[in-house]
Amino acid sequence: MSVHHTVQQGECLCSIAKQYGFANWRTLYEDPRNAHLRQERPNPNLIYPGDQLWIRDKSTKTLPASTDQKHTLQLNSPKTRLLMVLKDEEGKPISNVKYQLTIGDTQSSGVTSGSGLVEQIVPADAQEGLLEIWPDGEMQPPAKWNLKPGHLDPVEKLSGIQARLNNLGYYCGKVDGINGPKTERAVKAFQADHGLKVDGIAGPKTQTVLKNEYGC
Repeated sequence: MSVHHTVQQGECLCSIAKQYGFANWRTLYEDPRNAHLRQERPNPNLIYPGDQLWIRDKSTKTLPASTDQKHTLQLNSPKTRLLMVLKDEEGKPISNVKYQLTIGDTQSSGVTSGSGLVEQIVPADAQEGLLEIWPDGEMQPPAKWNLKPGHLDPVEKLSGIQARLNNLGYYCGKVDGINGPKTERAVKAFQADHGLKVDGIAGPKTQTVLKNEYGC
């Protein structure tokens, strides 16, 4: 039975598709009845709590096969990838350093790229994780970040502005969608550093620069 799904904080299209038994999130996002969502959220990686998503009935696919033989069927489904670019306080890439990523019971490790990129396949419904890096070598304590995949809101929302500013080093405090004094100071500091009008209001120009600086 088809249903309307209301997006909750921490959900993404991949996790919603998995919840309803779809192998590919595009099946939901590209459904003609979700045209309103595509118009409002042109970046499918950034949806917002309260967004409405039409979930269609799953269809059954039949394949011709001989009944007196064994058959191997392979399901081709897209991988869910977590991508992050790490930079230091001067905005330079943290490149070629060891990292370890823990998502649930799964640990993966590697070395950041020359651009500071960390890229790993993660579970579609991952909501929390821990990233550790060793910029000063393995003999020194690692730098750590608590991660919340799927929790980044669109930049047009105050919570999305707060999260991006926090991750860029402009401390807003708790990502709560409340425009308090910490958020205003962070917005002003970002505006001053990027040649914008310093008024503490994250309007369209500030949002555009913030989006470009953050990468999404």
